[in-house]
Formats: sequence, structure tokens, C-alpha cells
Amino acid sequence: MDIDLIFKIAGTGIIVAVLNLVLKRAEREEQAMMTTLAGIIVVLVVIIDEIGDLFEKVKSVFGLW
Repeated sequence: MDIDLIFKIAGTGIIVAVLNLVLKRAEREEQAMMTTLAGIIVVLVVIIDEIGDLFEKVKSVFGLW
């Protein structure tokens, strides 16, 4: 298992959480919501890329080209 992937996701989550907290304290609820959504989208893109790599490896192992 690639530990870098876990660190990327955790780092993104920490940054989004801090930004969300700061924006909510500044009474900017809409920007806090958009920051959270952007963080979710970034993590989903990273995960989808890794799933694509997994499918390519499975294809190569079973010779499904």
C-alpha cells in the first residue's frame, strides 16, 4: 500500500478543516462550504486516478488487453 496516498488525503483534509474553521469564524459560510466541496473533489480525483491505475494492473495481470 502506498503511504503517500494516505498522507495526501490526510493533508488535504487537515488543510480543508483549518480553512473551513477560519472561514466560519469570519462568518463566511458560503466560502467555507465551497472550500469543503473543493477538498472533496480534490480527494475524489486522487482516488479515481488510483482506481484507474488498479484496473490497469488487473488487466495486465490477467492479460485482458
